[in-house]
Amino acid sequence: MADADPREAGQDDPESEEEVYEVVDLTEYARTHQWWSRVFGNNSGPIAEKYSVATQIMMGGVTGWCAGYLFQRVGKIAATAVGGGFFLLQIANHSGYVKVDWKKVEKDVNKAKRHLKKKANKAAPEINSFIEEVKATDFIKRNIVVSSGFVGGFLLGLAS
Repeated sequence: MADADPREAGQDDPESEEEVYEVVDLTEYARTHQWWSRVFGNNSGPIAEKYSVATQIMMGGVTGWCAGYLFQRVGKIAATAVGGGFFLLQIANHSGYVKVDWKKVEKDVNKAKRHLKKKANKAAPEINSFIEEVKATDFIKRNIVVSSGFVGGFLLGLAS
């Protein structure tokens, strides 16, 4: 035991040495070590600075086409489900399985309309402030080539 290192012996005694910790300012760290730099590389600025116009149009067009195609397929499925449900309810009503009180339906629909009008007038400022926060128009302006490719691809995806 005489050969033991004095630093090792003092590790068990909390009063022998104070542990030194480094204080890290997280705001400064977040500014200098951005997560997207680790994921996409240091040179991950706006897309317009990295790729040619043809590449940007192609990337926007392909992603737009995929989104449009999926939107079309999901829309058809949703329309079929809603329409089929409505059709089945009409058959059940006509066959006498379901009795509908149309006066009550009309009263409830009118009540819902009034409620929606009130809510729409109150919600408009919130929606406008949300749109201003998102700044989607700034993104589209900065990436106009990709955005136009996306819109074109989306329309082609809807048509296919």
